Amino acid sequence: MPDVTDPYVTGTPCWIDLMAQDQQAALDFYKDLFGWQGERGPEEFGGYAVCLLNRRPVAGISPAMAPEGAPTPPTVWTTYLATTDAEATQEAIVRAGGTLLVPTMDVGPLGRMLVAADPQGAVFGVWEAAQFPGAGVVREPGALTWNELHTNDVEGATAFYGEAFGIEIGPMKGAEQYWELKVGDQPVGGASLLANDPPGTPPHWLTYFAVDDVDSTADALVKKGGTVLAPPFDMMAGRMTVVADPQGAPFAMIKLAPMPA
Repeated sequence: MPDVTDPYVTGTPCWIDLMAQDQQAALDFYKDLFGWQGERGPEEFGGYAVCLLNRRPVAGISPAMAPEGAPTPPTVWTTYLATTDAEATQEAIVRAGGTLLVPTMDVGPLGRMLVAADPQGAVFGVWEAAQFPGAGVVREPGALTWNELHTNDVEGATAFYGEAFGIEIGPMKGAEQYWELKVGDQPVGGASLLANDPPGTPPHWLTYFAVDDVDSTADALVKKGGTVLAPPFDMMAGRMTVVADPQGAPFAMIKLAPMPA
């Protein structure tokens, strides 16, 4: 299902974006790595660039911005969860123990957004679509294919995301210490224990991109200045690696195993 034509259901990861210290360098890097097309956007939106893959929106890349006197935000990929009412979701996030980082705001005629952290500290965005529904292509090489919550409290995350978005979190069949996020009957993401990450890693959402060949793409990433954090390895869902771009933003790449007949 590479092209997305239906609206995203509340709680479903619908968009990802990156705040980069050097926006143009990030645009060039992901163009070379994944074939994205993108350029600095209108100044009224802070130069935010919507990158395209096969002429469909795939991800956003923005120059790093922070309010005067505030520290520059880290260079990370942010996962946005869909909603049909950003204000109501904002209230639910606070009520469930989350922290509001960027209150609900209009993004021109495109939609409304906010940024928050769950009670364990994992940062995520929320998107209420108007003219812009979100990612127009997923689960094909170069596009978003999975979003994974890394947390030190699965029970707490289950309560929070359930109250704020109606997401259900339960053990994934056949996987040890791995959980599946569902909206209705549809899997929309995964959850992993933070204990599996390097010491000192904070709770976070990890973005996975699909690739045709994990090993060769990891090699290409290194040649372009990126870093391999977890060398390619085989696992239940396929072959994957965890890497960082030249500016330090971590993400995963995966070639999914064929679905059983």
